[in-house]
Amino acid sequence: MTSNVRVRFAPAPTGLLHIGNARTALFNFLFAKRHQGTFVLRIEDTDLERSTDASIDRIIEDLKWLGMIWDEGPNQDGPEGPYRQSQRLSIYQEFADRLFQEGKSYKCFCSEERLEKLRKEQLSKGRMPRYDGRCRSLTQGEIAKMESSGLHPVLRFHVGSGSIHFDDLIHGKMNFDSGGIGDFIIVRSDGMASYNFACVMDDHLMRITHVIRGEDHLSNTPRQILLYQALAWEPPVFAHHPLILGPDRSPLSKRHGATAVSQYRDEGFLPEALQNYLILLGWSSPSGKETLPLNKTVEEFSIQDISRSAPIYNRKKLEWLNSYYIREKEEGPLAEALVPYLEKAGIQIDQIDRQWLNQIFGILKENLVVLSQVQEYLGIFFDEKFFFEEGAQTLLSDPKNRETLRSVLKVLEDSQETTLDEPSSLLPQLEKKTECKGKDLYAPLRAAVTGKTKGPELVKTLPLLGRERIIRRIKMALEIS
Repeated sequence: MTSNVRVRFAPAPTGLLHIGNARTALFNFLFAKRHQGTFVLRIEDTDLERSTDASIDRIIEDLKWLGMIWDEGPNQDGPEGPYRQSQRLSIYQEFADRLFQEGKSYKCFCSEERLEKLRKEQLSKGRMPRYDGRCRSLTQGEIAKMESSGLHPVLRFHVGSGSIHFDDLIHGKMNFDSGGIGDFIIVRSDGMASYNFACVMDDHLMRITHVIRGEDHLSNTPRQILLYQALAWEPPVFAHHPLILGPDRSPLSKRHGATAVSQYRDEGFLPEALQNYLILLGWSSPSGKETLPLNKTVEEFSIQDISRSAPIYNRKKLEWLNSYYIREKEEGPLAEALVPYLEKAGIQIDQIDRQWLNQIFGILKENLVVLSQVQEYLGIFFDEKFFFEEGAQTLLSDPKNRETLRSVLKVLEDSQETTLDEPSSLLPQLEKKTECKGKDLYAPLRAAVTGKTKGPELVKTLPLLGRERIIRRIKMALEIS
């Protein structure tokens, strides 16, 4: 393995961070940590019309939430900055001028209309669309005349003929015919560097040793290698991983559900669960384990072990992992994660005993798939949110269940010896004194005191509600007609 490994994640800030891009970032992060290398965050904001500072802020926030902290990049200056492409335009211009002076690129004045017509003609004849080189032979006089008339040319790279070879760490040996590429644009008519050109400049100058990205960039790689060759630079090692597919095996998109990292965050997925899930999309631990903390994944990760087959997104698997990590959370961190959902529901947190609240979270976590589901159970513990669900009302209208509740109420009101202090003691006491057992007792009691037909364990819930609240709710249940 090359020493001094340097990798980069280079998102375009034109929207939210997609989980597919987050997976690419994760592969780069793990590879860097596995080889004691450097993880660089570069913002590719040359699309000035669509790039926004708000998107940059959200990308940075999401990466930090996922635990992927960069060694160099925005807010983490390094020797190869700046790390926003919009701040590197003079660098691109210098090398664009060099290629032009060396005759390796040329000015092209073809209009969009001509290029579109050419594309359609080529497609109609069964050919791959590519530029036909019309402006390659323009004379200096012709160029000067068009520029003086106010036309702004693009700068095209002269591709030439031959084959482009490279070894991909995931796909193996790759071979492209330059004849199918066509002379491509390296500087647009507004003076802005194209993606392929800026990417090569930055990867070289930032000393990137490995480019790990989605296989949708595979067609860009031969273009970039040609630029490396034209500038007599050594290209990095490439690794193109398959993209995530939806359950219908089409590219993952919004129609398959949430796709942005921030959406999963808002819904109540834990960062460690999303990390764990994304790494398992196309890679498996040698140990065979599916629940892997990040430090363990770093120890085991190998880029060559990523499957060449496209992984299929499975929401159920992600939910299973999330419920596992919720159950594994200790009281303090779990409370910190859940409190915002209580505040959103209007619960006055500052007026609640934190020990009692932690106990609530401790029993609820067994029922949560995502953190936001805690709002479904608030009515059990907070009177202002309490109500009888339809299923509970049906149960409570049954004469037999009502008789059971009257027996429970009598026991609780008549006997102060019936204790709630020990979680395991109350239900056996009620079974003995009411002569009702199992479901015949638990079902109506749960419906009466929680307003629900299912939820956290009753034996753990009752002590947290307290005798007075239980009595009051049973009386409310008996008033249901």
